[in-house]
Amino acid sequence: MTRTSWLQNKHIILGVTGGIACYKACELTRELGRRGALVQIVMTEAATAFVSPLTFQALTNRDIRISVLDSNAEAGMGHIELARWADLILVAPCTTNTLAQLASGQASDLLTTLWTASECEKAIAPAMNQLMWEYVQTQENLAHLIDLGVAVIGPESGIQACGDIGSGRMTEPIEIVNNLESQLARGPLAHKKVVITAGPTHEPIDPVRYLANRSSGKMGFALANAASRLGGSVTLISGPVHLETPAGVARIGVETAQEMLTAVEKSLDDTDIFIGAAAVCDIRPAKPSMNKLKKSKNSLSAIELTENADVIKAVSNNRQRPTLVIGFAAETDSVLENAKEKLFSKSLDAVIANCVADGDIFGQDNTQVTFIQNDMENPLPPGTKAEVAMEIMALISELLSKRVLM
Repeated sequence: MTRTSWLQNKHIILGVTGGIACYKACELTRELGRRGALVQIVMTEAATAFVSPLTFQALTNRDIRISVLDSNAEAGMGHIELARWADLILVAPCTTNTLAQLASGQASDLLTTLWTASECEKAIAPAMNQLMWEYVQTQENLAHLIDLGVAVIGPESGIQACGDIGSGRMTEPIEIVNNLESQLARGPLAHKKVVITAGPTHEPIDPVRYLANRSSGKMGFALANAASRLGGSVTLISGPVHLETPAGVARIGVETAQEMLTAVEKSLDDTDIFIGAAAVCDIRPAKPSMNKLKKSKNSLSAIELTENADVIKAVSNNRQRPTLVIGFAAETDSVLENAKEKLFSKSLDAVIANCVADGDIFGQDNTQVTFIQNDMENPLPPGTKAEVAMEIMALISELLSKRVLM
């Protein structure tokens, strides 16, 4: 398994509300980070009276969000963008007041606004006096949140800060994290193996020259990141690129098309989804020179070329064919027509078409694609490659679910 924790690479908003248990949120932040989560702290004004925002900033290396009217934050990651960023919103400690606000759908501050604006997984770790916990309205609010699908972790029973003994103590951080993994260890790609190729291949001419293309690998890496966030166990097979490996993703580096094919074939065992996002060089020098070719001898013009193996077609025809084989079609003209031809000629389950006529898409952060199946053309909204990758993986997850049920 490439994923050591369900939390690996997850985007988590940790909402910290105003109670004495705030100090436990510091260790909770550290534990989430230890398990690979990317944590964004959102504090209520009351919480800042117990723990300084600077403490959480030091623990996360991220600016702490407090106000929905923060002009500096809104110029960067606005509250709606932050709501979309999250895979999970965890409120810990969750006070009586905040619990009531969440249950009634209020959006009176940044935390409750994010809660109402996000469709992600949600969880709370209540922390309050034992009488507040037992209060009938609190229990009704709790029951309503549970009906809405909110995971409730704790509270525990014991001596409280006020001296009372009873239920209401916030669950210890490590237990909260363990509960998160057991309750929320799901996602459309949970327990699914995903293999993705990315980047260009380099086909050597001599020790200093090679044939290649302009692929940056950004789309393939974005897909690997998205698949990981959706719960998949992801292997990324990449040609030479200068990109950071997404957290929780196993990366295999290759150079040539043949090396990529070999790595792919070795990784196909029990694969559920294969996505060929790499721009594999179609041709290569038949006999790469062991020595640098000299321009003066016209050696470069006499290079004999031969065709490379078609990696994605080989996967489609492999006896260990994954449940889904998805390809990319980067075309300069007749984009949809050429993409459909690739869909049928290579026996793919879907193909993702994009236009590269002017070359501007290479190396850029934005893109626009059309997701094509036999009976469907789905043009996706333009966006960053990270955003488009999430849209693509959501469609692929849905397709896999339908295929498995057949």
